[in-house]
Amino acid sequence: MKEILNNSFKIKQIIKKFTGEYNEDLEQEVYIRTLKNIDKYKEQNKFTQWICTITANICRDYLKSSYFKHSKNTDNNEEILEKTSCNLTPEIIYSQKERQKIILKAVNSLPKKMKEVIILYEFEDYSYEKIAKKLGVPTGTVKSRINSARKILEEKLSFLIKED
Repeated sequence: MKEILNNSFKIKQIIKKFTGEYNEDLEQEVYIRTLKNIDKYKEQNKFTQWICTITANICRDYLKSSYFKHSKNTDNNEEILEKTSCNLTPEIIYSQKERQKIILKAVNSLPKKMKEVIILYEFEDYSYEKIAKKLGVPTGTVKSRINSARKILEEKLSFLIKED
């Protein structure tokens, strides 16, 4: 139980990276699923990596769910963002939220193999070696996929770079 709580910051960070906002329900689901499956945890693996994988899977399931797709109320999300950020104007908050949506959409449009490595590398902070081991591919393949994904994202998101 102590190890689970030691990873709460990392869990919140992953949820925010995947969904664009903190979601207490998803965090609770991570704790529930972790406790239910603790007997499946293998000691030779790092606990942090295991719980981060659970968190990422829960976030992916949430983003695929019809609940998420049909219940997005942008006005409510902007209200929440306004409350959590003191120094930002509503225009900046809206702009940042729209930017996050565009980036997530671009990542989701990548081919499956590229999307998989980008999420593991950029959002879950896996090393090249960990990704290679997890996917059962050579490290060079992981580097190549990340490079290709970055090129595609750079092309798709070049207009955002120009705005900055």
